[in-house]
Amino acid sequence: MNHAQLTALGRALRLLGEHGEGLSTDTPDSKLHEMRADVKRALDLIEDSVTGDPPTTRCPEHPTGPVDENAQDLCLLCETRRRVARRSEINGTYPTRPRQGESVDAPAMSRYGVREDRPQPQQRWLPEKWNGQVWQLCGTPRHDRREAEHYLAAQRREPRAASAYRLVHAFTDYEVVRVWGTPVKVDIEPMGGL
Repeated sequence: MNHAQLTALGRALRLLGEHGEGLSTDTPDSKLHEMRADVKRALDLIEDSVTGDPPTTRCPEHPTGPVDENAQDLCLLCETRRRVARRSEINGTYPTRPRQGESVDAPAMSRYGVREDRPQPQQRWLPEKWNGQVWQLCGTPRHDRREAEHYLAAQRREPRAASAYRLVHAFTDYEVVRVWGTPVKVDIEPMGGL
């Protein structure tokens, strides 16, 4: 819809609103015919503005996708995805892709998985800042300590830097590695809650 169409449609709809406010039981027929002409004009403007096909589903991701009458949003694609998820949740089977270097005809997974299927513990570095009350995460967790320290150094140089920052090492447990600044507890009530 271009600007001229948008302006004309807005004007027509505002006129219809004015007609609706002035409507009463003793409205003359001439006024009703005028309203009818204005409604037709607004419908014609809308018809000229619409360029695409009407949506067949209520799905924001696939508005003109295939329809499944049993789905809550009428979208066959999303409903298929939901059914697969429910089925795999009930059966305990999760579709997996072969890993890099693994052949497609690899042996089937056992009920408890094999050693390589179990996730390995991950080491992460969590940058945190003091917000006056508690420590809060101030960036995405990093897998490299130097990268996390460089990130915190950049945060400390910003104009609206926090009073304190710290780097937390997360590896099956959490350990504070380094603290910059002094965390001072700030009362959130003005004048100390008096």
